Amino acid sequence: MVELSGGAFRMGSDRFYREERPAHLVAVAPFAIDRYAVTNRRFAEFVTATGHVTVAERQPDPADFPGADPAMLVPGSLVFTPTEGPVDLTDWRQWWRWVPGASWRRPAGPDSDLSGKAEHPVVQVAYEDALAYAGWADRRLPTEAEWEFAARGGLDGATYAWGEEVQPHGEPMANTWQGRFPYRNDGARGWVGTAPVGSFPANGHGLFDMIGNTWEWTAQRWTPDLSGSAAGDGPRPSCCGPGSAPHEAPGVGERVLKGGSHLCAPEYCLRYRPSARSAQSEDSATTHIGFRCAR
Repeated sequence: MVELSGGAFRMGSDRFYREERPAHLVAVAPFAIDRYAVTNRRFAEFVTATGHVTVAERQPDPADFPGADPAMLVPGSLVFTPTEGPVDLTDWRQWWRWVPGASWRRPAGPDSDLSGKAEHPVVQVAYEDALAYAGWADRRLPTEAEWEFAARGGLDGATYAWGEEVQPHGEPMANTWQGRFPYRNDGARGWVGTAPVGSFPANGHGLFDMIGNTWEWTAQRWTPDLSGSAAGDGPRPSCCGPGSAPHEAPGVGERVLKGGSHLCAPEYCLRYRPSARSAQSEDSATTHIGFRCAR
């Protein structure tokens, strides 16, 4: 982990999406945060030690999905599938599909596996799964303010985690979509999909992949803007570890995701920036959501 001394910084942005507003001064206390996102190798160690079964691997309860096709009420998850050409970007269902059998072990479905991806960030993990891992590791999930403070790397107010240019000297600084979304991705530094953690430059705090690669869960409950209490440090759940205080259990709400992912493209999702944020239902897992821990 990287120890950060905390301090005041300008959180959010008034220049981009409305959920990032208003930009305002926030203070965070000293904390530590993982240098890298949690990898498949580390998550596998957790599952072996605890026997944890992820949300995507469990049989859905029909009572939670009234009116759903019974054939779809099987363990599985959402998988990104490129389209054959340009499509209406207001309809996400054209590139996301529910795949029975998709899970962290088989991110794209039953015919996929983790061969050669031990050091890639784990994906297909719901909020509950991230909490459980954090408790096993005697850590917790970062608050939104902590996450953004860490991602900025000391560049208070900068558009990107590395400055103002999206690609200094023509080099991609993060694993984001290169091409035309959602049908042609030329790959950032050759990576289409996730890349091994640490494949792109660290920020000013020595943290890798705070931007791009995978969205990351935070402990923050979603709010439509930064005008409420969620803009500050917020709750600090103590996750699950022996002797720890009770953690804030997942429910049926939404949490804040930060950082953008390998699917972020300027024409669709210009969210590969520290101030950007996205809502995600706690019971959802996809091929572009992972996490890192704090203490």
